[in-house]
Amino acid sequence: MQKIELANKEALRRILEAQPVLVDVKPAHEVIKGLGRNVILHAGPPITWDRMCGPMRGAICGIAVFEGWSAGLDDAAKAAAAGEFSFHPNHHFGAVGPMTGMTTASQPVMIVENSAFGNRAYCTINEGLGKVMRFGGNDEEVLARLRWIADVLGPALSSALTLRGGIPLKGIIARGLAMGDEMHQRNVACSALFLREIAPALARACTDRDTLADVLSFIGRNDQFFLNIAMAMGKSMTDPAGGIEASTIVTAMCRNGTDFGVRVSATGDRWYTAPVEMPVGLFFPGYSQSDANPDMGDSAIVETIGLGGFAMATAPAVAGFVGAGSASEAANYTNAMYEITEGRNPEWTMPNLDFAGVPTGIDIRKVLQTGKTPVINTGIAHKEAGVGQVGAGVVRAPLACFEQALSGVAESMGIS
Repeated sequence: MQKIELANKEALRRILEAQPVLVDVKPAHEVIKGLGRNVILHAGPPITWDRMCGPMRGAICGIAVFEGWSAGLDDAAKAAAAGEFSFHPNHHFGAVGPMTGMTTASQPVMIVENSAFGNRAYCTINEGLGKVMRFGGNDEEVLARLRWIADVLGPALSSALTLRGGIPLKGIIARGLAMGDEMHQRNVACSALFLREIAPALARACTDRDTLADVLSFIGRNDQFFLNIAMAMGKSMTDPAGGIEASTIVTAMCRNGTDFGVRVSATGDRWYTAPVEMPVGLFFPGYSQSDANPDMGDSAIVETIGLGGFAMATAPAVAGFVGAGSASEAANYTNAMYEITEGRNPEWTMPNLDFAGVPTGIDIRKVLQTGKTPVINTGIAHKEAGVGQVGAGVVRAPLACFEQALSGVAESMGIS
């Protein structure tokens, strides 16, 4: 249908012509309207306390203690069950968050501005690896780290970015792809490239040498630091592609440990949901598939712009880490994603595929025609609150979301 084809070309154009720039870091309540006391933003589509998984509940309780809304974890759980907290998806507030995705008033968020379209997107700062809140961690070690991020790291990054005048992101992505990153499970190169960009400004902004050393060390030791930047970048790129009549291009994919949610351009903010699937991959010593929680996080936004699982061919090291097999199998994942996308990004190319552009613009029609659902690289959280990450793997988006979405688009076009 020509109307759909033209609409999809326009959606792809908006994604490809985006110019995302990391411009600042600010406390969330200063830049996200409506983020006040007892308001908690989470990953995935809408969900209520009674349906939340273990790590999501653990993170909810931890962030309530961090914000000073509850005296302890037990008090927070009782408050949540009593309906004292207001839960909303990050996506409803222009934000994204990894895994559990906690975003609350006091947390600093990175601000990515799409200068081509004038919109902004937000994401919290990556906490590092191990026992962290995004994987359901909530003990004093986790909370102390969050306080340091809010009190020291956030302000330091803000001052440095102001001195630097912002950092354009598309070039960093292009170089990272050539260096073996896919920007979901492997961000080693991009984290290092970001540190290279920001370090001189940090040195000028931090007057205390110990503070500077701590900040540089934290970023330098965190191979996943760039993930959260890539996520905010992804949302800033896909949001302008929303609301195009007749377009069947996916503008958001996310999960909350219970449900998987998809948004499609033609139907704007409407969610299409189905039960989330269980990731399959490799586990840290002492853990197994029986410990795993179903998939969660807003980080699948990077797959909607052609990164993550869609760019696995260029990151053969990821294939082994997530249990995808060999480098040739990683290429097979990427080649399959070409079959369900509208086009390729000529600015983001993959050396391992003769510099082909990453597959970009998931078309729900092609998903249903081929039966191939988007592949997502992901971390694996323990199913119980407080434990944290136990592995990494690959997961598929459930087909039912796309079936519902196509019905929704047809309805919006007056097709029965």
